Parts: sequence; structure tokens; C-alpha cells
Amino acid sequence: MSESYVPLISSGVAGPLGVLHLPRLWLKASLEAAGKLAAGYPGIGQGYDMMVISALGLSADAVKAFLAASKPTYPQFEAWIKTQPGVNLTKGNIHKLNVSIAGYIHADETRKNILTASGLPDNGSVLPDAVNLNNIDDWFEFHQAVLK
Repeated sequence: MSESYVPLISSGVAGPLGVLHLPRLWLKASLEAAGKLAAGYPGIGQGYDMMVISALGLSADAVKAFLAASKPTYPQFEAWIKTQPGVNLTKGNIHKLNVSIAGYIHADETRKNILTASGLPDNGSVLPDAVNLNNIDDWFEFHQAVLK
């Protein structure tokens, strides 16, 4: 039986290129390609994953195919990104993307569901940004899958 893994790299983490969420995208899509991504997590989802892929000028299909075929380390993934036609890795573009990631706020229902599952009050005492809430959600899912 193959094990599955909750992706515990936060969207608030950047690699050497300085792109927030890119290490998490690499981890999730790599785990999916290996058949080891925990249930409920998309390899490449419509949220932060597509924000990063689109902002950098990449193709989701190309990213998925490269990760599945090459099984690269994270630095090898970043090196591949640099070779892609039309990729936009200017400091200004990366900064704009990072600001949008850091400032993204989940819908009220998503926030409530994450906080409720973790036993936290929805009274404004928890930072409402999606990066923070996603961390709380990942920690809960990890606890349920591994520590409980």
C-alpha cells in the first residue's frame, strides 16, 4: 500500500526565484505524479497554483508533464522554469504575484470551515489571509492523517 502525504510546505514559502507558493506547487504536483498526494488536495488546483502558473507565463499541462516525467528536485524545477518560452521572472512581476498571494482572502464559508474543523473561533482573532488559513487546514489534515 502506498502512503499519501499532506503537503506541508506553506504557500508563504518562496524558493531561490523568490516566488511565493512555487515550492508548494512543486510538492503537490510531484506528489500527485507519484500517486502519493493526500486525498482532497489537487496536484494543480484553480487557486494559488493557477495564480502562479498564469502570472509566470507557464502552461499547467507543461508543468504537470515535466514534473511527472522528470521527477526533478526543487532547484531543477526552478531551472526548468527559466527555460520556458514566454516566462516572466522579472522582479516586478514576481513582486506583484507575491503581493496578490499574501493578500488573498478566502470566502467567508471557507474561512469558517477551516476554523471550525480546527476548533478555532471565527471571531476575528485568527489572521484571515488564505496563506494562514491554509496552513491551519494543512496542520489539521496532517494531524488527522498521521498523529491522531
